[in-house]
Order: sequence, then structure tokens, then C-alpha cells
Amino acid sequence: MKKKNQASAFNRYLLLGLAVFCIIMMLLSSFSEKASGPFKVIANVTVIPLQQGINYVGRWMGDMTDNFETMQQLRSENKKLQEQVDSLMTENNYLQEERYELERLQELYKLDSNYAEYEKTAAHVIGSDSGNWFSTFTIDKGSQDGIAVDMNVMAGSGLVGIVVEVGPTWAKVRSIIDDSSNVSGMVLSTSDRCIVSGDLSLMNDGQIRFEQMENNENQVSVGDQIVTSYISDKYLQGILIGYVSEVTVDSNNLTRSGYITPAVDFKNIQEVLVITTTKAQLTGESKGE
Repeated sequence: MKKKNQASAFNRYLLLGLAVFCIIMMLLSSFSEKASGPFKVIANVTVIPLQQGINYVGRWMGDMTDNFETMQQLRSENKKLQEQVDSLMTENNYLQEERYELERLQELYKLDSNYAEYEKTAAHVIGSDSGNWFSTFTIDKGSQDGIAVDMNVMAGSGLVGIVVEVGPTWAKVRSIIDDSSNVSGMVLSTSDRCIVSGDLSLMNDGQIRFEQMENNENQVSVGDQIVTSYISDKYLQGILIGYVSEVTVDSNNLTRSGYITPAVDFKNIQEVLVITTTKAQLTGESKGE
């Protein structure tokens, strides 16, 4: 602002000086019209062209002043437009986040409805291990919220894992993809049982492994649902684990094994549902998984 004022003052003084000079030249020019002889010739050669040059300079300085003010105005308008763009970008990002959160909450609501027979509480993920996959992670609810060890945890379209440690305001969850996890599963369409084993090395292909399924006349096909088995000691019955992606007969010809595409995206878990009833509370027993 200070520089702008200085430039405007300079231009005013310069134009004032030029105006005074032009008046003098106009007087000389008027006098030259009455003059004759050599003085008139000198006036025509010097005064009149000089006056025309001064007029041109005056117009040029006026144009420069107008251009300077226009440039300042454009800069001010551009700054306002940029601020509006930044505000709209921020608002758009906020709306995108709200949309993604709404989609996740809709998934949880659908999941809650699919397992309406179980009491549940929602929780947010507040920490995870250092890997790319949510093999173990921490949620923001604990014993003060009724969370206890061995409670089943769900997200997405099905089973995430089980609570293994609890504090007053937090709880640690071990997911079914963890290397130490073994879940008793069952083919929903045939009731054939199997063991679903966690293996983080398989997650780059988006799969988990099942084994020890009896090789019988029951047809198990790609796309069949695998759910938690009724004989599991810690997992409640009928929670979706995933879908068969491959099944083969083992070399002993007695069992089958294969791979499952999990029902949960274990690379992106932000909210979960914790079933607040354990299998032990339902059966009065507590064994292995």
C-alpha cells in the first residue's frame, strides 16, 4: 500500500510538471504564430514537435497510471478468487470425507442388521501394528464400555477377529489374518467344517487359507460362503468369514484345502462392531478357539 501511494504521488507531480511545461510551450507556440522570420522557423522545428512529444508522454503516463491501478485491482480480485478456490477445495474434501464415513456407517448398519440376534457396540480403530495389514489393532473402547476378552469383532461384511486384551478405555483385537489365528469354519451350503488359518504372507494376494475339510460327496465350489462353525469355542456361530476362491483335494485323498477371499478389507479398517456376548457366556465353557 505504501509503494502504491508513493507511485501515485510521483505520477501526480510528474504530470503537474508536464502540465506547467506544456502551458509554457503553448504560450511560446501562440507567440510563434504571431512571430515571423527565423523565430517562426525555429518554433516550428522545436516548440511544436516538443509540445507533441510532451502530449504523447502525458498520455503515456496517464495510461501507465491506469494500467498500474488496473493491475492492482486484478491482483486483488485474483487473491479473492484464489481464497474462494481454496475454501471450495477444503469444503469439497470435507464433503468427501463425510461421504466415505457415511458409506462405512451404512456398512456397519447393514452388518448390525444381518446379525441382529447379537448385542453389539461400535468402536473406532485408534492404533495398529506397523505392517500394512490390520493383523492386530487397538480400538477406543474397553472394560468401562463393557468390552471383555474373547468378544467377537466384525466390520465390512463379516468377521474381523477377537478381543485378546482389554484396558479401561481401550481393547486390543487380533484379526483372523494374524499368523497365530485359527478359526473353526464351516461351508454354509454343506456344513462341511474346516480350519481357517491366518497367514500374513497370503494377504498380498488378498486370501486366507483353509484346511482339514473332509473330502466327501458334498460339492464345495468357488464362491461358497465360509462362516464360523457351531463347534468353535470362542467364535459365535454363523459369522461370515469369506468366500471360497480355490479348493483342492489333498494328497492323502481324505481332506480338502484351499483359499478364501475374506469378507473384510484388512488393509483399511476404521470402525468395527464388537459383539458384547462371548461364546463362553452362551455355553458356560471356555476352551481354545
